Amino acid sequence: MIERGATHQGKVAVYTYNHPAYMESVYAAFKASLVPVNVNYRYQAKELLYLLDNSDTEIVVVHEDFAPLIEKLLPDLPRVVGILVVEESGEYDIASIAGAAPYEATAETDRLTVSVEQSPDDLLLLYTGGTTGMPKGVMWRQGDFFGRFGGGGMGATPETEEAYREFLKDPPMRYRSLICPPLMHGTGWFTAMIAWLVGGVTVVLESAKKFDAAELWRTVEAKQITSITIVGDPFAKPMAQELEENGDRYNISSVVMIASSGVMWSEETKQRLLAHHSGLMLADAFSSSEAVGMGLSFTTAAGSVQTGKFELSDTTKLFNADLEPIESKPGARGLVGVGGIQPLGYYKDPEKTAKTFVECEAGRFSVPGDWAEVNEDGLTLTLLGRGSVCINTGGEKVFPEEVEEVIKRFDGVKDAVVVGVPDDRWGEAITAVVSSQEGELDGAAIIEHVKESLAAYKAPKHVVQVAEVYRSPSGKADFKRTRQTAMEQLGIAD
Repeated sequence: MIERGATHQGKVAVYTYNHPAYMESVYAAFKASLVPVNVNYRYQAKELLYLLDNSDTEIVVVHEDFAPLIEKLLPDLPRVVGILVVEESGEYDIASIAGAAPYEATAETDRLTVSVEQSPDDLLLLYTGGTTGMPKGVMWRQGDFFGRFGGGGMGATPETEEAYREFLKDPPMRYRSLICPPLMHGTGWFTAMIAWLVGGVTVVLESAKKFDAAELWRTVEAKQITSITIVGDPFAKPMAQELEENGDRYNISSVVMIASSGVMWSEETKQRLLAHHSGLMLADAFSSSEAVGMGLSFTTAAGSVQTGKFELSDTTKLFNADLEPIESKPGARGLVGVGGIQPLGYYKDPEKTAKTFVECEAGRFSVPGDWAEVNEDGLTLTLLGRGSVCINTGGEKVFPEEVEEVIKRFDGVKDAVVVGVPDDRWGEAITAVVSSQEGELDGAAIIEHVKESLAAYKAPKHVVQVAEVYRSPSGKADFKRTRQTAMEQLGIAD
């Protein structure tokens, strides 16, 4: 990278599936005082060009599947000085990109003796697409990232080098972390780095293009995995089903924790997993690309915190729509803000930074747009959802996640995403798009099921069944495609 002309703190775009090359490239960038940048491999040409240009990318590490698109865009990316192609099938002709080199051969060369000045101020860039607009880069100081996660994400980071070295001799858990979601998203990438920071190992599945629960459990046994990272029920349900059908094939006793971030997973699914390993700790992390540590809940065989409820921390506050702090008393609803160590802001976008990172008397808080309500105990929050996908029905605001969680408990439902569709009477009609374990689902019964747990206005007006609910590889709902499908099946024009 340096030989090719990468400058100090030059950006290294990592554009590949989950593969050893992904984390090796991140590690190399850190060591060379360069800035790793994640690339969503589902992006089309316009989005990809924007990200690579906006991030000032100089080096691209690209899987051969995506090399033709990079080749097409290179004339519009004058800052790029080096391309490393990750080959698997060998079908792509690397020579078609001027100056490109094979990744493996380059990575295996002798280490260069170069002088590199490293600093805690060195950056990493986590690009997030959000729900609207083009990708935006969340800037983390590497020193802040270490300060936030050097304790393994479960405790304080030791403050001195000597204390840190002692900590590494006996960390709270020996991390052998299996990363299931794509490393291109923060959930996968950050949990992989957390394992590194406690002297652990990161493991990825060989089937990077499609999740295979049987392969996961085989890998758990073969590699003696201690922690698994997933994103909600799209991962957890197939995992539970595989254990129910073929559990006697696997030894999963090494697993201590399964953690989910980005999407809540149902209590029913957690109990199905605990039935096969009572010693598991199942964690829900309430975080976003812009704000980590907003909340955490755990489920064990001994007891659980209801899914969607998170403990209020000393650095968690609620804000109104004008980004003014409000009192966190029982029943209060607001935008969740989290203080402490957080990102610097958005790369080259001070306007968006000012709208998300708020200064108040209590300090600096990241307020990414998630709504929550303080429970009666005054100590915990119930997550409501992201305001940008909130449904306005008859003047009432309904958060999809709240309704989805109830629908997923209906017998036979495999997955569900809730959206709003245009309606002459209600403005938006709540619509559940569901998939089944097998066969047809009773839409009317699902609606009544929701009414038993939530206010009637939160119940769906329509239920649409699909073969598979639309989600990204990370497990997050594709609200745009889901809404379009619902409208098509219901015969509604936008």
